[in-house]
Amino acid sequence: MHARLLLSCATLALTIGGFATATQAAGELPANVLISADECARNQAAGTITYISGYGYSASAGQVDVFLAKELGYFDALCLSVDINAAGGNGQLLVSSGQAQFTALGSASDVMLAAANSRNLTAVATYGSTSPFSIFTNEAVKSLKDLEGKRLGYFINITPIAAAMLDAAGVDISKVELIKMTNYDPTVVTRGQVDAIVGYASNQPQTLKAMGLPFNQFLPADLGLSGTYNVMEVNSKFLAEHREVVADFMRASLKALEFCLAEEDKCVDMISQLAADNNQGSAFPRDQQARTWGVESEWVRTSQYGAPGVQTIAEWEPEYQMVQSFGGLKNPPPLADMMDPDLVASLYADGKLIWPEKK
Repeated sequence: MHARLLLSCATLALTIGGFATATQAAGELPANVLISADECARNQAAGTITYISGYGYSASAGQVDVFLAKELGYFDALCLSVDINAAGGNGQLLVSSGQAQFTALGSASDVMLAAANSRNLTAVATYGSTSPFSIFTNEAVKSLKDLEGKRLGYFINITPIAAAMLDAAGVDISKVELIKMTNYDPTVVTRGQVDAIVGYASNQPQTLKAMGLPFNQFLPADLGLSGTYNVMEVNSKFLAEHREVVADFMRASLKALEFCLAEEDKCVDMISQLAADNNQGSAFPRDQQARTWGVESEWVRTSQYGAPGVQTIAEWEPEYQMVQSFGGLKNPPPLADMMDPDLVASLYADGKLIWPEKK
């Protein structure tokens, strides 16, 4: 009896599976799918798309929108199978090697510096024209020039735009003690363990503000320097073979970005809950996420280059010069080899994201 029951269940499963295949072949798609059967088959044929989040569940453009596109069903609506790795700190390596398809970096200069060692990568979206970096100092440091003879902390490296800020302020960097930081606690500045840190304007300084601690902050724009905010990269080979699929991945992500710009509280609630559900809640508490997105959403809204994600070679040109002068990159690849300025621009009509209606 048990064997006959298993056989009957297996037969029923095959029958249902066969029916589903025949239904899709006939052009009938699930109610949530918004594209044609041919477009759906094309996107499914690309297989599972893997996105690597470089900084966990951060409420940052190029990250939060990917998480929410999955949660809100936007990828499903375009027949995209998307897997998200929120623990990857080596996104560029995985994408460059073809083990993943998408990842995001903090600025165009990060992309340029990495391009010297990581090929097979193409930037397809830039989310703002404001550099995310700042130098925040204890209250005794009244100007960047005051850093001479003092200690400046940094993460990974002194970013080119931070070096350009010091240069523009007339700082003799040889007189500054540079210290590589091992944790992200911003109170080391207010407690005097270091005198300043090169950090993210949307993160550590916002934490100090929320704590009511005194500090000073210097931004690139204060010294007349322009920058870029967050860049989405894709495996170049995957882009060449599946351009329409890449476009639909970005379309779904930008649709979620629209949601996050319009419904900030709901967006922050969702990404914070995802962090908690995946054991990263302590690293990304809701109050911190709200502060981060409160700043970074404005960077998206105020981009000088049009609709969210749209990028231009002209936008990247100042940082291209900057990484050569202050990033030690003497012969960077041409900008046209590192970025695609057309893909995301083609997703908009009159400044509005083109989102399909039910076929």
